[in-house]
Amino acid sequence: MARPVSRSGAGSSSRRFKIVLNSPVILTFAMLCAIVLFIGWITGGKTDELFFSVYRSSLANPLTYVRFFGHVLGHADIFHLVNNLMLILVIGPLVEERYGSKWIILMMATTAVVTGLIHFLLFPGTALLGASGIVFAFIMLSSITGFRDREIPLTFILVAVLYLGQQIYQGMQPDSVSQLTHIAGGVIGAVFGLKLNKR
Repeated sequence: MARPVSRSGAGSSSRRFKIVLNSPVILTFAMLCAIVLFIGWITGGKTDELFFSVYRSSLANPLTYVRFFGHVLGHADIFHLVNNLMLILVIGPLVEERYGSKWIILMMATTAVVTGLIHFLLFPGTALLGASGIVFAFIMLSSITGFRDREIPLTFILVAVLYLGQQIYQGMQPDSVSQLTHIAGGVIGAVFGLKLNKR
C-alpha cells in the first residue's frame, strides 16, 4: 500500500539556509574599517589624522604608537576601502579557517607595526593609511598554504614574481602610495605562511 511522503522533518530542514559567522577576525576588521571611514567623513578627516594614519611625529606623543597600529583601519575614501576589503573578504576567511583566529590577529598586528615603522622612518613627508599591507600579506600567505616537504607550489612562484614585479614597477612611478610597505606586507605573509605550514 502506497503512502504519501511527508514533506516535514529532515527533508524541509535541509532546504533551509542560515548565515554563519565564519570568520570573526576578518568580519570584525572589515566592520571597524567601515566605521572608521564613516567617523572620518563626519569629522572631516580629523580622526584619521589623529588615530588612523601614520606619519613622522614626536615619539613623546602617545598617539604616535596608536597610529602604528591604527593606520591599517583608515582609508582615504570609499573606493580605497572597497578595493582593499574585496580582497580581504575573499582571501581572509580562507586563511583564518585554516590557521585560526589568533595567528591571523598576530599577523595583522605585525604587518601594521612593521609597515607603520617603515613609513615612519623612510617617508617623513607623507601620511600612510589603509590596509594594503595586510592585503598583500594575505595574498602571499594564501599562495604559500600548499607548501609540502621539499615542494614549492608553482602558484606561489607566479604570485611572488607578479606581485614583486608590479610593486617594483609601481614604486618607480610618481604616486603617493608607499610600495615598500606593500612589499613588507607580502614578506610578512610569506614568513608567517612558512612558519605555520611547518606547524
